[in-house]
Amino acid sequence: MLQFILKRLLLAMPTLVAVLTVVFVLVRVVPGDPTIVILGDQASESARADLRGKLGLDRPIVVQYLAFMGQIATGDIGRSLTTNRPVLEDVAHVLPYTIELTLAAVAIGVGVGVPLGVVAARRRDGLADWIARIVSLAGVSFPAFVSGILLLIAFAVQLRWFPVISTPRTGGILDRLGALVLPALNLGLLMVAYVTRVTRSGMLKALSEDYVRTARAKGMPARIVVWRHALRNVLVPVVTVVGLYLGVLIGNAVLTEIVFNRPGLGKLIVTALTQRDYSLLQGLMVVSAFAIVVANVLTDIAYGLVDPRVSAQ
Repeated sequence: MLQFILKRLLLAMPTLVAVLTVVFVLVRVVPGDPTIVILGDQASESARADLRGKLGLDRPIVVQYLAFMGQIATGDIGRSLTTNRPVLEDVAHVLPYTIELTLAAVAIGVGVGVPLGVVAARRRDGLADWIARIVSLAGVSFPAFVSGILLLIAFAVQLRWFPVISTPRTGGILDRLGALVLPALNLGLLMVAYVTRVTRSGMLKALSEDYVRTARAKGMPARIVVWRHALRNVLVPVVTVVGLYLGVLIGNAVLTEIVFNRPGLGKLIVTALTQRDYSLLQGLMVVSAFAIVVANVLTDIAYGLVDPRVSAQ
């Protein structure tokens, strides 16, 4: 298993380098001049040229790229152009909120989607199956900002069960959980939809396999046949969906954090865009890319845990 993990980590390195290269290129093709952000529109051309030299923007693009990769290798992802603080400080302040929100959404997606998919497969074309189809269709159809607004109107404005502004408070665990419920539910609906669909289709195939019929013929209880034998063979595609859509969740977290006024990487990215803080934007894109690569590596490792045949390859 250790050899399998090391192999996956080594294979992730070229992917990370490629993603960082794309980030470097994208930031530099964004229209606008960073020197104007720092000095203002009234700055003279000589002052702007001076600052451009200090920032290294007057150097050849290849030299800038090598310097960028060297900084990343040392753990330095730059300083904000507007606040002059290290980007890592700003990221460290909001990253726990984004991780908390994403993990809660994944827990909702797996905790609701897997049982719903199993029940739908066992009750094919029945009431439970139709409910599962409707839930999965609704989760895919509603954009994150639309479902977020509907949740706010229903549960925060009308019922007043949760706060309208989901900024985490420092009062206690109940306050933090209360601020997390609606954003996590909004983000988790998408995961529920995909996990339900994949689990249902996988279970329909698994329940028709010979080993399931054999287990039933031997008198094995239905719950053991379904939850221990059939479901275990469906977990690999479920893990695949969770790993693939972690990146989608990070993207949707931007809209969710804005709708619920919650701190996180999403709101920080929007702030960097509006202020044209390219250094901060570049650092945030690096952190997001790194998080997605790590999520993919963890997904590969989960394959080995779910199916030992994968790690033996």
